[in-house]
Amino acid sequence: MPKGEGKVLAQNRKASHDYIILDTIEAGMVLTGTEIKSVRKAKINLKDGYASIRNGEVFLQNVHISPFEQGNIFNHDPLRTRKLLLHKKQIKYLIEETKTTGVTLVPLRVYLKNGVAKVLIGLAKGKKSYDKRDALKQKDMKREIDRAMKER
Repeated sequence: MPKGEGKVLAQNRKASHDYIILDTIEAGMVLTGTEIKSVRKAKINLKDGYASIRNGEVFLQNVHISPFEQGNIFNHDPLRTRKLLLHKKQIKYLIEETKTTGVTLVPLRVYLKNGVAKVLIGLAKGKKSYDKRDALKQKDMKREIDRAMKER
């Protein structure tokens, strides 16, 4: 976790399995009133989410934030596109890095930092199926070694 990170509300566990994370950047999110209330209750799903860059702005797409129970007519669309707040230098860096083929922006986790919802965006490169199998073998071998050392 980055320094000063608060309570983790949602984590994308599938991202580390499907992608090689090259770099991470912390970004703020533009949320409506009922969205932030749902996020604080950890009613957010990052599994199929990704970020895209349009007109010099970064947007978070396909991230599901459940409607707030007491939201009535003020509730939001659960899958709406949300703007991310980044510095211009960070956006230029992301534009340069995503020009490379196979590199994408993936949300890794959402957390509260000083009462503000933040998202950790990962610059990711897709893994091949044989890379995934190799990673699972490495994890199994480490688990076996740890188990053997514990029994000693």
